[in-house]
Amino acid sequence: MKVNIDIDDRHEDTSITIQAKEWTKELEDIVSMIKKRKPQRLFGISDEQTVLLDPSKIDYIYAENRKVFAVMGNKRLEIKMKLYEVEEALAGHDFMRFSKSVIGNINQIQRFELSFNGNLCVFFQSENKEYITRKYVAPIKEKLATGGMD
Repeated sequence: MKVNIDIDDRHEDTSITIQAKEWTKELEDIVSMIKKRKPQRLFGISDEQTVLLDPSKIDYIYAENRKVFAVMGNKRLEIKMKLYEVEEALAGHDFMRFSKSVIGNINQIQRFELSFNGNLCVFFQSENKEYITRKYVAPIKEKLATGGMD
C-alpha cells in the first residue's frame, strides 16, 4: 500500500481519497479508523430531559413503532433519529447490525447462545439480551474473531 500526503496552503479542507482495485477488509478498517476521529454526539430523552449518551455504555439500539430507543442496562431512552442515522453516527464505534431493527455494541457482549432457528441470542454485560438474525451472524462472528473490539 502506498500513502501520499499533500500539504499545501491552497487546500481549503482536509480530504482523503482512497484508490483501490477492490474493497477489502483492510480498507474497511482504515475507513473505520478515520471515522473514529470525528466524535458524534447522541442524545436520549428520559423523563422529558435530554441526556448526552456515551456510546460505549449503550448495549443496543432498536426501532419499534417508528421510534428509536437506546438500551443501557435497565434504562431505555428515546433517540430522535432514524435507526440508519444512528448507525452512521456510531460508525466509528463498535456497533454492528443485529437485525433489520437492531444495532448492537459488540464491546458489551458477554456471551452467546444458539437459538433453535439459527439466530444467536446475545447476552450483554448488563444481562440484557437481544437476538442476531441469521443474516448478520457471520459478519459479527468474523469481527469478534478478528479482534474487532477495542
